[in-house]
Amino acid sequence: MQLQPAQLTAHLGKGLKSLYTLHGDEPLLIQEALDAIRAAARAQGYTERSAHTVSGAHFDWSEVLAAGGSLSLFADKQILELRIPSGKPGKEGSTALQQLVEQSRGNDSTLTLVILPRLDRATKSAAWFVALESGITLEVSPVERAALPQWIAQRLAAQGQRVRAGEEGQHTLQFFADRVEGNLLAAHQEIQKLALLHPAGELSLEQIEAAVLNVARFDVFKLSEAVLAGQHARVQRMLDGLQAEGEAEVLVHYSLAEDIRALKRVKDAMSLGKPMPVALREQRVWGNKERLYERVLPRLNDAALAQLLQAAHQVDGIVKGLKLPDWPTDNWQALARLAMMLCGLCAKTHR
Repeated sequence: MQLQPAQLTAHLGKGLKSLYTLHGDEPLLIQEALDAIRAAARAQGYTERSAHTVSGAHFDWSEVLAAGGSLSLFADKQILELRIPSGKPGKEGSTALQQLVEQSRGNDSTLTLVILPRLDRATKSAAWFVALESGITLEVSPVERAALPQWIAQRLAAQGQRVRAGEEGQHTLQFFADRVEGNLLAAHQEIQKLALLHPAGELSLEQIEAAVLNVARFDVFKLSEAVLAGQHARVQRMLDGLQAEGEAEVLVHYSLAEDIRALKRVKDAMSLGKPMPVALREQRVWGNKERLYERVLPRLNDAALAQLLQAAHQVDGIVKGLKLPDWPTDNWQALARLAMMLCGLCAKTHR
């Protein structure tokens, strides 16, 4: 049974199940969900806890299976936690996990928690994960940039604080989100800091500007989404952040160039009569990017895409040490120009 993280509190209020699987790549939200389940378990008499982390091909799965079935009639209830950081249990692990699921059925003495990273579609179709889904599964997704201001507002409200109403308050939340984007754990810490610095009630922009550190962290894949969304200011901020963090220029170029190539391939396929959804699937464009491509593609013409391809080729040479006329000699400045070329075209399609 799949459960949304927002439903967890209500679910736990109705009683615990014997098996929970949490998967996702947001450590803060995973940890908070685990803490909630553990607290509910302690309240129901689960006083013992054993933890196992799958590391390497020689992990001893028999220890996990033994732990799951080791309680005597006089033992306390226990929590069995199993972390699989790679998300790949292997052949032996697959068999063991299915056996662990069987052990958990009808077992009120052991609460089994399985913690996994974000999983791809193929992994979710594997027999061992399908078996885990017979229990409760929670997919913990990152808080996307568009939802971050509201997430911050909810966290502030939980500690009795709020921003001013209206446009000023929205501007404050946007400022806060810019400072912590891509770093949810640090965002949580900055929110807690505000509770220590200021009493419950209304917070001004000046108070938040003075208190909240710039702890934003960016990755090239989020940069790609910002470019396709036509968000000029955010793109420049992300490029500055990636440069400060020491990200490899070739990786940033690859991300931008791959989007340009994919847009061209999908556009060419559509020109030959192929439906856009089919062409997008063939180029392995999914999720948020799929929606952005759908908005951008109808208004991009062949001439603009050809110009972008040529620019991507030129910047490829620059980041590899070549100097070209009419282009910046600095790698990051060249990358910024390429990003803004694509961003500008995408911004026009979003109007």
